[in-house]
Parts: sequence; structure tokens; C-alpha cells
Amino acid sequence: MRFMVIVKASKESEAGVLPDEKILANMGKYNEELAKAGVLLAGEGLHASSKGARVKFSGNERIVMGGPFAETKELIAGFWLWKVNTKEEAIEWLKRAPFDGGTEVEIRQVFEPEDFGRALTPELREQEERLRAQVDQRKTS
Repeated sequence: MRFMVIVKASKESEAGVLPDEKILANMGKYNEELAKAGVLLAGEGLHASSKGARVKFSGNERIVMGGPFAETKELIAGFWLWKVNTKEEAIEWLKRAPFDGGTEVEIRQVFEPEDFGRALTPELREQEERLRAQVDQRKTS
């Protein structure tokens, strides 16, 4: 099972405050543990929403809105993508993360092809597998 672990934004992250050396070292150590255990697939921090944009789809119209976005509680500051056996295992890993100060983190399961049942036809499954292979090839080159 794959899970996206979503680190919620804070007033500090939205103000562009970067972590100090101690926080970076602690997070690096934690990420190494995740990688050695085969849990970590990806993980990144995100710039503040002031550097981002949103696109709203309305029929054929595309409405682009530039950041910053008002509701900090609805924004994310970073994420991990983990491969674990259960949601409980993801929670146990997350409990070990070097956070404090009221940081809020959300865990969401990622859909796998088998979750779509018959709607994912053999042709669509083949397309999905082809796309994943292309992405994997780019990672190694």
C-alpha cells in the first residue's frame, strides 16, 4: 500500500521561513531511516503558496488564480510518499517524525490499479503500466 503523508502549512511556512540546520539534520536522519526500511518513495518540501497558482475548471473555461491563498489550514508545506503494509504502519512511522509546535500531518492512501475494478479495462491498465514504466525510466536516467 502507498500513502501520501501531507504536512500542513503553517504561518511560518507560508511566510517563507526555512528550517534551521538542526531541523534539517533531524529530518535528514528520519528520512534515512525511512529509506533504509524501504518505506520512502518520495518526499519534498514546498514553497509558500505566494509562489503558486490555482486553476479552476468551469466547462471550457480555465481561471488562473495566483497565490498567496488565504486559508493556511487548507494548504500543504510538504509531503512524503511511503510504501507500507497498513495505515497503522504509516501512523507508527509518522509518530517518530521530528515534529513539534503543533505541526499537523495527514495520511491518505493512494489508489492502486486494482482499486478501480472493472472500470480499469485491460487497455487502460496497459496504458497505466506503460506510463509508470516511462516514469521509472526517467528516474534512472
